[in-house]
Amino acid sequence: MKAAVGDQLHVHSKHVDEAEQFAEILEVRGPDGAPPYLVRYKDGHESLVYPGGDCEIEAHVPHQGR
Repeated sequence: MKAAVGDQLHVHSKHVDEAEQFAEILEVRGPDGAPPYLVRYKDGHESLVYPGGDCEIEAHVPHQGR
């Protein structure tokens, strides 16, 4: 798994009644984009994570102005 600052960590739910979570990657602390990642969840909580198999990285797509 490789990520860059600004990418989004998508944590898929493991249970039917559990919501998916999304977090912005603030820091990449491993070599060459590898974990761990310092992330901020939508509720403002920050955490150092080592993503598991239930996670994927979604690349940051910059907004383009007209």
